[in-house]
Amino acid sequence: MNKSLVLSIFMVCACLFFTACIKDTDFDQAEDIALTPVIELDLIYFNLQANRFFDTINSVPIFTVRDTTLIKFLDDSTLQESLKRAEFFFKFTNSIPRDFQVNFQFLSELNDTTYVAGTSVASGTKAAPVITEFTENVEGEAILSLTQAQKVVVSVTIPSSNENLEGILNLKSKTTYYLEY
Repeated sequence: MNKSLVLSIFMVCACLFFTACIKDTDFDQAEDIALTPVIELDLIYFNLQANRFFDTINSVPIFTVRDTTLIKFLDDSTLQESLKRAEFFFKFTNSIPRDFQVNFQFLSELNDTTYVAGTSVASGTKAAPVITEFTENVEGEAILSLTQAQKVVVSVTIPSSNENLEGILNLKSKTTYYLEY
């Protein structure tokens, strides 16, 4: 390559470098910048058949069915410091002709309760399933308790059951985390 061409390119780059626009730049404004990402994650889902609420061997009703889901991503210290709000959305589709009480118990690694939420689910039929939606917003002091959770236990309670009960209770849920860095 021609030596004068290389020298010319170098001189142009050097001129651009030294004449760049940095005049009137307030570097203290960099401290005022806040990144606010929003993260949506699936949380819990299940399909509970009506027969789960009756023990056919002993011919006795089972009034409460429980399930545990690990949520270890909340134990990250950066996430704990940055989390400003969490929104839990639960959508139940019920074709069982019974109302349900559903409780969500968030537990620490030592099984201490850190946060509790609950809702009622309206009864439905196989021909006309009923949709019940529930939203739980967590913010302020409750966020710190929530971030200590390692798992969530879902308890589904039915007031009465028998061996002829039919239908399905379906749950789909998601969590939206609002962060600020």
